[in-house]
Amino acid sequence: MEKRRENGRIVSKAISFLLNRITLVVIAVTLVLFIGGRFELASATQPNAEFEIQQLTSCYSLGTDAIGRGNLPEGKNIYRDCFTQNAVLTAIFPDGTTQTSYGTDAWADFVYSVFQGNGYTATQHLMGTINISFKNGKVAMSSYLHATHKRSETSIDVANGTYEDEVVNERGRWKISKRTLKLIDFLNLSSPTIDSSNTNSSTNNAGSNNSSTTFVRPKMSGFKH
Repeated sequence: MEKRRENGRIVSKAISFLLNRITLVVIAVTLVLFIGGRFELASATQPNAEFEIQQLTSCYSLGTDAIGRGNLPEGKNIYRDCFTQNAVLTAIFPDGTTQTSYGTDAWADFVYSVFQGNGYTATQHLMGTINISFKNGKVAMSSYLHATHKRSETSIDVANGTYEDEVVNERGRWKISKRTLKLIDFLNLSSPTIDSSNTNSSTNNAGSNNSSTTFVRPKMSGFKH
């Protein structure tokens, strides 16, 4: 009888030991999964990640301005560094019309045809008020646009709007998978023409006349940004 009790105590201790070990293993696995998940999420919000994502706005501007000066191949190459291969790019204009392209090469061809069709000799895209958010494993970015398109020495088109982007990490590199541009205005800014018959009076009143500027809203048909 005593031997049976001793055997029972041994079995009970063995079971208790195994249960404790199993509990420790379960706790360890849970901590690894929890900490690992938190680390992956945190790593996406580190300053380096935010800087790399923010640089995508400059990347697009440089690519577009390369196209603006007539260098389509350079613009395409730069775009490939900014976007995923199957990126979707959409522009929404103040009058409600839209333009959507699939893939950066298609967008670059479109931008080039528009810039050339409007006679632009150079462009400059300035980006600001960049906001990046991480939510539910997704990355979103918005940025303000101020773009200048040179028609001549006395005429430019100016556009203002907001880019809304979806950003993904593709093989260790951040890229834009979807971009939507919402323009709030698109205006032409031209220097005033001076009638030669009024040259003398214009000279005498330089302070008032030379500072005048004419704003003309351009026709939206035919222009897609």
